[in-house]
Amino acid sequence: MTHLTTRDRGPRRLRRRDRNALLAVSLTALSLTASGCVVVHGEREVLPATTRAEAAKALEQFTDAYNKADQAYDSSLDADRTTGALADIDAARLKAGHVNSPGGNSGHSALEFDDVTYTIPKKAGWPRWFVADAHGNKGGDDRWLLVFTRDSLSEPFQVAYLTLVAPGDVPKFRTDKDGWAEAVPANSAELAVSPGSLSQDYVTYLKSGGQVFAAGAHTSGWRTDRQKSTKPGLATQYLDEALTGGDYAPLALRTTDGGALVFFTTRYYAKQTAAAGTSVPTPNQDVKALTKGEIKQSLTMEFVSNQVALDPAGTGKVSVLGRIQGLTSAEGS
Repeated sequence: MTHLTTRDRGPRRLRRRDRNALLAVSLTALSLTASGCVVVHGEREVLPATTRAEAAKALEQFTDAYNKADQAYDSSLDADRTTGALADIDAARLKAGHVNSPGGNSGHSALEFDDVTYTIPKKAGWPRWFVADAHGNKGGDDRWLLVFTRDSLSEPFQVAYLTLVAPGDVPKFRTDKDGWAEAVPANSAELAVSPGSLSQDYVTYLKSGGQVFAAGAHTSGWRTDRQKSTKPGLATQYLDEALTGGDYAPLALRTTDGGALVFFTTRYYAKQTAAAGTSVPTPNQDVKALTKGEIKQSLTMEFVSNQVALDPAGTGKVSVLGRIQGLTSAEGS
């Protein structure tokens, strides 16, 4: 396995009563006192990210939009319900589908969820977010973990992270007496790795190995798979990048043992180069649909990958529980 040292491409970039109560607390209020003005900033108020009824509504709206987009192969139909890593992955998937099947997805099967648990952190500031843990009619017995986020009350909740995790791997979360969860700051020093550093640490691990991550399918197993991808006559190079800003920011929930479940994003490039006199194997139709240029001796593919990991308190190794990636673009030369 070799690694790219330069980029072939630049990076792409309730109820009514309860709802009104949240709105009243969140909006900036101005109070006049005998000594002057006191400004209460909504962004500093510690309150639940949403109500449980609104969380359920957000999941319903996402699922409806996702199914419409999948059936039509039209990313505009769920663009306002996705963001961050999922938006990149989903939009590219739908683009490829539309190129290959302009009339829509003849094999569409609606995604459905049941047995849903909502974990809603109580926190100050934006974004405010929550996690839905659901059983889906796809993906076998795995649990679907969807992270909904928004940056203001005027915006809809959007799904930034979507991963599948084995049922027994979903941890229990620390909650207060009212059932609200605890968000862990990105710069927390209480964990083996601060959530804000996980993306870069993962990038470093995939390139050089190390002791930060526990062995598993998405760590040591993925490194082995990469090493095997280089074959006689076909070299494969990898370049990984951390994604931590804006809608790609890591989000973490405190678990009952003091650790955290962390969602984070990376981007990587995989470049296949054929030996002189040969050509790169013909990619499938979906890859072709997202490829610019003519594929002769090389094909550079760009992927966005979102991971969910258990980050222990104090010391210990981080366990990556699930990962979903998607091709977002490609270029032939």
